[in-house]
Amino acid sequence: MIDQIAAKIFDMQFLLALSVGIGTIATILSIGIPFLERSNLDGRMKAITVERDKIRTKEREKLFKDKPKVRHTSATGKLKDIVDQLNLSKHLHDDRAKTLLNQAGLRSQQAEYGFLFARMALPIGLFILASGYALAIMEGDMSIMMRLGIGLFAGYIGLQLPMMYLNNIVQKRQSSMRRAFPDALDLLLICVETGMSLEPSFNKVAAEIGVQSVELAEELSIVTAELSYLPQRRTALENFATRTGLDDVKQLTTVLIQSERYGTPLGSALRVISQESRDMRMLEAEKKAASLPPKLTVPMILFFLPVLFAVIITPAVIQIQGVQQ
Repeated sequence: MIDQIAAKIFDMQFLLALSVGIGTIATILSIGIPFLERSNLDGRMKAITVERDKIRTKEREKLFKDKPKVRHTSATGKLKDIVDQLNLSKHLHDDRAKTLLNQAGLRSQQAEYGFLFARMALPIGLFILASGYALAIMEGDMSIMMRLGIGLFAGYIGLQLPMMYLNNIVQKRQSSMRRAFPDALDLLLICVETGMSLEPSFNKVAAEIGVQSVELAEELSIVTAELSYLPQRRTALENFATRTGLDDVKQLTTVLIQSERYGTPLGSALRVISQESRDMRMLEAEKKAASLPPKLTVPMILFFLPVLFAVIITPAVIQIQGVQQ
């Protein structure tokens, strides 16, 4: 059985057919997935309501000096038991991972327990799989230490995979928020200049900007809830900048904090920030447009030119073969 598996693995025709199949499936998925995507604005807004209730409950518990009562589902309870028994919070958790979880929108305890469990299970699973493959199937003159080194490298990759996954989610969320942020600033400027206070302005902008960026609407709704319930408004604004991780949002929160502290006019500052944010978005688009020709060079050489040569040369080859016959 093992010999048959090894023969299949090292069979070039099988590998070529497998590559073609994977490429075909990936092409179909890349074309079909955008048509199957649905708007999750309603679900995100419900999640904001839950988050607002959590903030209100937490602040009430601080006022009455009661200990929070946290209820876990069965799945969350099992993950929590595993994490607590193995003390994974001490060995595998760090401040950067906590920040990435918040920036990725994964703020529940279940997400934190799942992240810690993945950082424990993936290295062990990949180490066992890679070591078993290297020791039992791979052929060659490699020593035992080299084969175990392959397993250790796979285990290290498994340790980094959860962080890579979080970084990917954070980058997608930040990209969505960055595109919609100039428009959100314009809406916020209009609300402020009409005489609205900060909380209703954020709430109005969150309701309007959700069509363009659900993530930004979610963060604006959370900062609105924190401004309403936290004892210090500065803390809510700083939390907003930390959750997003965007320089534009940090600049906005700095302006809002200074305006509240020193009484500086907010409208002119928001107008300047909005213009700078639009300029940065335009520069980013120009940068992507300028980098497009170099990126297209390799695909054109690999995929377009061979087809073009085949279309041009094939008729001549057919004519030459007909003359020779």
